[in-house]
Amino acid sequence: MRSSRLARTVTLVVVALGVACAACSNPANSAGPPPIDGLAGIDVPVDENARAALPADIRTAGVVRVATDVPYAPFEMFESNGGSTIVGLDYDLGQALAKTLGIRFEFAQQAFDGIIPAIQARKFDIVMSAMTDTKERQGVLDFVDYSVSGSGILVAKGNPHGITTLTDLCGRDVAVQSGSKQAKMLTGDDNPCRAAGKPDPVVAQKPKDTDAQLALLSGQVVADFMDKPAAGYAAKTAGDGKYFEVVHDPAAPGGIDATPNGIGVGKDRPELTEAIRRALQRLIDDGTYTRILTAWGESGIAITKATINAGES
Repeated sequence: MRSSRLARTVTLVVVALGVACAACSNPANSAGPPPIDGLAGIDVPVDENARAALPADIRTAGVVRVATDVPYAPFEMFESNGGSTIVGLDYDLGQALAKTLGIRFEFAQQAFDGIIPAIQARKFDIVMSAMTDTKERQGVLDFVDYSVSGSGILVAKGNPHGITTLTDLCGRDVAVQSGSKQAKMLTGDDNPCRAAGKPDPVVAQKPKDTDAQLALLSGQVVADFMDKPAAGYAAKTAGDGKYFEVVHDPAAPGGIDATPNGIGVGKDRPELTEAIRRALQRLIDDGTYTRILTAWGESGIAITKATINAGES
């Protein structure tokens, strides 16, 4: 997830596939699946317990100002190229939280490296931008953790090579994006294959995720090792879900080396943090949370309990 200043933008692989593969169907023009059916009018009742925890100024204003850095699919993106309407998992979850609290969440674009200063300056109330909950960031923000994610293994539809765990990649051709966390994990002296006494994977480093996924589609590699949320989105959208699937390792349901991701709130606003935590727990309990994640192909990053500042590194 977004743990560094320059977060990688996930690009839909269907565009590259449509150009490079004559047998592939034309890519859809949309940015991805629409918000969950009927979200604008979905019956998410106000949770009075959560609303009561809101700071008085937020209840009076009736709005929470949300900073987000677009695009970072599937969490936040523009509905169309050149457009300004924000869609995505974070947006949908924000609207559901707002309904639960009986207020509005207004999303606005903010460069990622400027989000924390903007929160500190009270330009925004919270951040929802796939931000990793880290100990360092906890020095200035409190995080309501809403997902946990790490690295995932994308394979061809039907998983023809029977990949089930990371060590199944040992001795095999695997694509990664060059310079990524996943590239370092597979090429380092302490890579998991060496630790297991197996041969190193044959790593093909590609400039973009789309290049790695094209290598997978063409059979050059048996898997693409990448961010699990991005893998889930590629599996859901590329070829309308016909090209890829994600390996779900029961030992790492949120992904390999997973870390929590949170909604960031200024340290000076503990009431707002608690109100959002209560609202999120309500959405988890009533199933709305799961429905949103599933709609965006991200059920694998779900949590069962809304926590605060769970990041430990």
